[in-house]
Amino acid sequence: MKNVLWMTSSAAATKDKGHGWLRSLLLGVGMLGLSGCGGGSGDTILVGEFASLTGKEATFGISSHEGTQLAIEELNAAGGVLGKKFELKTEDDQSKAGEPANVVNKLISKDGAIAILGEVASSRSLEAAPICQENGVPMISPASTNPKVTETGDYIFRVCFIDPFQGTVMANFATNTLKAKKVAVFTDVKSDYSKGLAKFFKEGFTKAGGQIVTELDFNGGDKDFKGQLTAIKSAAPDAVFVPGYYTDVALICIQAKQLGLNVPLIGGDGWESDTLVKIGGEAVEGHYFSTHYASDAASPKVTAFVEAYKKRYNGKVPDAMAALGYDSAMFLADAIKRAGSAEGAKLRDALAATKEFEAVTGKMTMNAQRDAVKSAVILQVKGGAFKFVETVAP
Repeated sequence: MKNVLWMTSSAAATKDKGHGWLRSLLLGVGMLGLSGCGGGSGDTILVGEFASLTGKEATFGISSHEGTQLAIEELNAAGGVLGKKFELKTEDDQSKAGEPANVVNKLISKDGAIAILGEVASSRSLEAAPICQENGVPMISPASTNPKVTETGDYIFRVCFIDPFQGTVMANFATNTLKAKKVAVFTDVKSDYSKGLAKFFKEGFTKAGGQIVTELDFNGGDKDFKGQLTAIKSAAPDAVFVPGYYTDVALICIQAKQLGLNVPLIGGDGWESDTLVKIGGEAVEGHYFSTHYASDAASPKVTAFVEAYKKRYNGKVPDAMAALGYDSAMFLADAIKRAGSAEGAKLRDALAATKEFEAVTGKMTMNAQRDAVKSAVILQVKGGAFKFVETVAP
């Protein structure tokens, strides 16, 4: 029983057909096990996951899920925790509003998940968090950076830094590294993530003495940005801050290049996807974004993770969402072990008490708001790949 894994979405099931034999195997498992370990069969601990496996941000959800799955497989190969193996049940929220509430309700009420892992997008985490809080089931977001997510309640956690830190990081990078005096801000008004990151960037940049020369917005999923980009070009900024997701950012970069807007575009972790380069091509070259880790960082933990991930997923290099998905599962397992139980309140207390946890994305401590205190990295698109530029400590 190296891998105890269930996938409920059709997209995920198609992805992992090789695990089908496990369903039959699990039916024969005895009902012996430790008390107080919540959902799952007799000797398993059932963990729920919701992710955007399809839809416009699918690469985020797929990466996060793959990292989570790798962690679960490694944990089970090592014997699990408290004498039990993990059972991962994953639901696809299709990158759609409304779906997170549906699938998380199912994972908790029908399936009996003892904890929920997900989501990457802040808007979808904000939809699911109240359900987890109301049911006393800990939720751990891999990568939702909007501060409001953990403000939902004391059962909500994240293993990533938050937008006030990320926004300040990029404001300082624009000021100190790019030497920008004037910046334009281009925000996705449909995204809580984008609006939050823009707010904190503006605060940090103006506090450092910079000037926001223009602020314009777009709706995520738009295809034509030339009107706004023309206005941005007229404002003559030294750089443009675009806190969006990779699909929109790639098109923005292409159209900015076509219009001769030849200044650095900078953004946050929503940029990080191979699709950014696949869509944007040469137009995304030279631009910068903040994120959670660099796969080329000289760290034994990062190296081991990258090698294991590449072996598991046919040579694919893990991005930050994959690393954060992995960290979210390992963070949960560590807390269950320390709590000696997977019961909701005990698990919540152990998660909240986490200090100096050695994660792939850096050493992590939970603060009073249940946000991870950790470093950020700056990457540049160079030669069609993401290259490490610098690390920024909290």
